[in-house]
Amino acid sequence: MDKIIIATRKSALAMWQSEYIKNILEKTHGVEVVLQGFKTKGDVLLDSPLAKIGGKGLFTKELEESMLRGEAHIAVHSLKDVPTFFPSGLKLAAITKREDVRDCFLSMKYKNLYELPQGAKVGTTSLRRQMQLLLLRKDLKLISLRGNVNSRLEKLKNEEFDAIILAKAGINRLNLEKEVNFTYAFSKDEMIPAASQGALGIESIENSELEAVLSCLNDENSFMETYIERDFIKALEGGCQVPIGINAELQGEQIKIRAVLGLPNASEILKEEQLVSKNLYKQAGFLLAQKMIQNGAKELLNRALKMI
Repeated sequence: MDKIIIATRKSALAMWQSEYIKNILEKTHGVEVVLQGFKTKGDVLLDSPLAKIGGKGLFTKELEESMLRGEAHIAVHSLKDVPTFFPSGLKLAAITKREDVRDCFLSMKYKNLYELPQGAKVGTTSLRRQMQLLLLRKDLKLISLRGNVNSRLEKLKNEEFDAIILAKAGINRLNLEKEVNFTYAFSKDEMIPAASQGALGIESIENSELEAVLSCLNDENSFMETYIERDFIKALEGGCQVPIGINAELQGEQIKIRAVLGLPNASEILKEEQLVSKNLYKQAGFLLAQKMIQNGAKELLNRALKMI
């Protein structure tokens, strides 16, 4: 191919991600890569929590439609925002090496979650984070925080919040640690990340020549880890509308899997942790989901939906 057009959101993080992929493709193949910016519903509808207005698919729909109209060839997503199904004519063509997968605490005044005063105001968009924060500190006042990364940081600096929670990957990519006085990356035992957090997913039109060009972006370890996580979410029929954390971490010849789900107020949760051989990665997510379903996961998630 002589030219590849990337459909991208216009936020700083989305542009960084698209530029990152653009640079790799240009250096590897010498192909011309052009960015085409779009504003998605997820960028416009900022007054309501994502879980109430349709979930993270709101960040991908306009980009997918642009590809189906022939206006772009690929879209670069945070893989955690990508649903487990794709419109006819599109596919997940590549998954990049992961950045730091952890969630991160940011504050102008307090070193970490445990130094916050009683009833502190903490901003987060995620029901998954909300549930796990309340497991750690039941006294916190959790407030929905929408908008791009930079606008969230401004709200923190303007003292609308005592702290906010963001993905460490986005902070690293945009070099934002210098913007705040204190950051604290949660361990995976404290807060289990979202499925696919830290990885970029390259969605493309179905085209064998294009797919061959994009293959240089694939990371085998990231593919295995996110395969487990996405399969787990798919089996539970869950998305960002319900509180689910799932992380698979390759450790030599084994993969450590941590999973949590429950009610947004953390009054009831299910939590699992297991080690599996990496050779069994294609079954691991589904089997773990089935185990949690037998322990009442579907019923718990149905109740969680009613609480949103």
